[in-house]
Order: sequence, then C-alpha cells, then structure tokens
Amino acid sequence: MGTDSDPPMTEEQRLAWFEGQAEAAYDKMYDARHSTNAAALYSDAKEALYEAIGLARRLGQDAVASRLEARLAHIKAVFRSQFS
Repeated sequence: MGTDSDPPMTEEQRLAWFEGQAEAAYDKMYDARHSTNAAALYSDAKEALYEAIGLARRLGQDAVASRLEARLAHIKAVFRSQFS
C-alpha cells in the first residue's frame, strides 16, 4: 500500500481502496484467458466487496453498504451468466 513513511490510511480511504480492488478484479475478469483465472478474479472481487461492505457498515455508512451490495449482486449475476 505504501512505504513506512506514508501516513496510515483513514477508514474512508480503506473503504475506497477495497472498492477499487474489487473493480480492478472485475475489469480483469473480462480479459482472463481461462475460466480458472476468471474464477480467481471473481473471488478477488467478491472478497474485496465483502470487506468494503463490512467496513461501510462499521462506519455507519448504510447507503454505501447498500450500493456495494447491489454492485456485488451485479458482479455475481454477470459471472454466472458469462463465465459459468
């Protein structure tokens, strides 16, 4: 995430980081050459979103958590329809 001299991330920055990791994995899923790679990226996207949703809930950001849950449902639906 950075060097030892970087200040620690705030909780909001961590939330954005998890969401960014999920979106990056989702984007790479389309470029995967094998279904095994797509499945691994799908798993990465889900895990990052689960972390983001949990953090949003702990921060009391229910609207953000709901938005992320909807995004997770969308990614699951896409994976099931295009990669399974």
